[in-house]
Amino acid sequence: MATFGQWVEGARLRTLPIAISSVIGGWAAAVPLGRFSPAPAVLAMVVALALVVGVNFSNDYSDGIRGSDGADRVGPLRLVGSGAAEPGRVRAAAFGCFGLAGLAGLAIVIITGQWWLLAVGVACVLAAWFYTGGKHPYGYAGLGEIFVFIFFGLVAVCGTTFVTAGAVDPPVVVTSVVFGLLACGVLVANNLRDIDGDRISGKRTLATRLGHTGTRVLYVTLVVLAAAGVVAVAAMTTWWALLGLAMAVFMVGPVRAMVTGASGMVLVRALRDTGFAELACALGLLAGALLG
Repeated sequence: MATFGQWVEGARLRTLPIAISSVIGGWAAAVPLGRFSPAPAVLAMVVALALVVGVNFSNDYSDGIRGSDGADRVGPLRLVGSGAAEPGRVRAAAFGCFGLAGLAGLAIVIITGQWWLLAVGVACVLAAWFYTGGKHPYGYAGLGEIFVFIFFGLVAVCGTTFVTAGAVDPPVVVTSVVFGLLACGVLVANNLRDIDGDRISGKRTLATRLGHTGTRVLYVTLVVLAAAGVVAVAAMTTWWALLGLAMAVFMVGPVRAMVTGASGMVLVRALRDTGFAELACALGLLAGALLG
């Protein structure tokens, strides 16, 4: 049986900034709209965190039973691939997280009275499971970045702002694009790290299709576009929003790793620092919104 520490490692806490950042970005975008409902705002964070951990366990389970992960992989422990935990237990952990996200989402629906949000919640859970689950996982078809952009960018930020402030305007949409791009950056760094193993196992991610050089160019492009998005938000709201560019502090290492062709554990750190950069961007935008 896997130890508690192994379960924590299997949850891949390095990816949590994706969830936290998107929701904080939604809070930041809600401030200029003049209304802030605390309960839905907090529940949105619960939904996001539960979904990310659920996705991680789901990927662990699905990749493990397909043989896409092995005990010699670079990066965090995979519970099923390493044999540390039974597949059924990991799948149950994933469903448990999805259930928690569903309960928090239902609470949001009850509080806001927006019952159509149930369909959004179902779509989020289905997207989380079928990333690597099912007979035709879209993550194996090179579509992972598109869905991450949609659900951890557009849906997460706009959804958080809507349930918090009751409205969505153009600056909110641009903010959601910023976090969608940064979330994609995290996934691109992850898939670049795994590119050789994915090729062997037949996992056709976007990274395996673009190759090492193309994937590195994609990563840098995503970062540059995200920074441009922060400037656009500042131009539409308050120049204090430029505090979101604090992400540059954490982006130095990952961009250097991409440009110099680093591999192995250096890319693990690049993935981690990209998540921190996204979180710094979120906190900077929130501080800017409050100061503005």
